[in-house]
Amino acid sequence: MNIGEQAHSLGQKLLILDRDGVINKDSDAYIKSADEWIPIPKSLSAISRLNKAGFLIGVATNQSGLARKLFAEPALEQMHSKFKKLLHKQAGHIDALVYCPHGPDDGCLCRKPKPGLYHKISEQLGVPLENAIVIGDSLRDLQAASAVQAIPILVRTGKGKITEKQGGLPAGTRIFDTLSTAVDAILKP
Repeated sequence: MNIGEQAHSLGQKLLILDRDGVINKDSDAYIKSADEWIPIPKSLSAISRLNKAGFLIGVATNQSGLARKLFAEPALEQMHSKFKKLLHKQAGHIDALVYCPHGPDDGCLCRKPKPGLYHKISEQLGVPLENAIVIGDSLRDLQAASAVQAIPILVRTGKGKITEKQGGLPAGTRIFDTLSTAVDAILKP
């Protein structure tokens, strides 16, 4: 049974994506503007393929650059506007986009590896998290997935290769080179 069949057989059609390093190129200096927000090749068409297959798509992203004052909310809104426009050109859309504006030491409940962002997506869309598919490039994405009994997938883009080398991945984590190759496996008949 492939990943998509596993999720569908359990009545689940929710897929949650991390943003930086999964959908768009990441930077150790943070993505601070719409100009710096550059999609990873085939990531937007992969989301569009998921839409066509009936998945609800949520995006959950830690954005500590806000807390660090590297950029402000209007810049983040411009990044997300660019993302949505480019995705629309690929006949795709996202159903929920949530972010954590806090820094790593703020003790919030939304910053991954805590599952608060995933709970927010679940509430917005009215879909349970158990057996949802979560795709990320960092251990914290996968730990948050594990905390809500979702299916964790690691991609090797962004920080994914480093995450894979460090090990300690949650049980059942599947690994793919890119979002597009993960979607190939999810949608494989």
